[in-house]
Amino acid sequence: MKLWAIADIHLSFKSNREEFAKLKGKDPDDGLILAGDIGEALETLDDAFEIAKRNFKHVFWVPGNHELYSPKTAKEGERHLKGEAKYMACVMVAKKHEVMTPEDEFMTWVYEDEQGFQVAAVICPVFTLYDYSFRPPEVTREKCLDWAMEHGIKATDENLLYPDPYTTRDEWCARLVASSEHKLQRAADQGFPLVIINHWPLREDTIFIPKVPRFSLWCGTKKTENWHKKYHARVVVTGHLHVRRTDWIDGVRFEEVSLGYPRQWQEAKDEGHDVNSLLREILPGPSPPKNGHEPTTTWRGRGRGWSLSHGMEEPRYPLSPTGRT
Repeated sequence: MKLWAIADIHLSFKSNREEFAKLKGKDPDDGLILAGDIGEALETLDDAFEIAKRNFKHVFWVPGNHELYSPKTAKEGERHLKGEAKYMACVMVAKKHEVMTPEDEFMTWVYEDEQGFQVAAVICPVFTLYDYSFRPPEVTREKCLDWAMEHGIKATDENLLYPDPYTTRDEWCARLVASSEHKLQRAADQGFPLVIINHWPLREDTIFIPKVPRFSLWCGTKKTENWHKKYHARVVVTGHLHVRRTDWIDGVRFEEVSLGYPRQWQEAKDEGHDVNSLLREILPGPSPPKNGHEPTTTWRGRGRGWSLSHGMEEPRYPLSPTGRT
């Protein structure tokens, strides 16, 4: 059985919603990772989980920033849900469909590797949020929002993502990171490699958003930079950036698996891709590059990948901005 992944399907857009309705499982025993930003409403999550479970035996979900939004236009029954309360309401929708979340015990996944041997990995959905630490060292936390606004960048999160009951998102992030580290350490102690799933990137050097570089503030926390080595990860799965790419760092595969807003994946669609062909195979997944542990990036913006070493020129096709500003 194989494990697939996709993120940032943004079902509030009609065309994305119609596309996700075409989702088809590859095999009855396969699994699917939904790495955040399905939509803002609980009803949207409910529909997405129903479709996913209809087509995949196991489904894993982690929240993105959009699931945590509390817009004034929300239905009356969920308008009052803010911060942690909104997250837990999403978790309850997932439980209804037996979708696994960061609140569940991690699952051990047995599969065949590229040599045909049965091997195992622990599937670890986590939720970290962000703490504005993806910024230059000379920019202080107190001044970082002003720094972003110098380029006209202000995330919608600042108006719609509440930290309740915590005082700040930074404080909520610190609590989430500490809780995740405890669970990941227990999982790593089992001796199997981990598949770490989080909406936000774990490492700042996997972020390439040239149109809105200062949006990095809302893209993660430096507290997770070494998790792939500390917890013996086999694969790290994330979304959020709307820039599909595969990185090999320290022998670990990092997969950014976003679909994105309709305009952002239109080029892939024009080349014949759909939601099913853009699912990313996580396990067993591709073989490591032949260059050993040298960092390598493959850009998959149009569904097909091409590689380069870290530090080389940017991709040869235009990248879309990450999220809304």
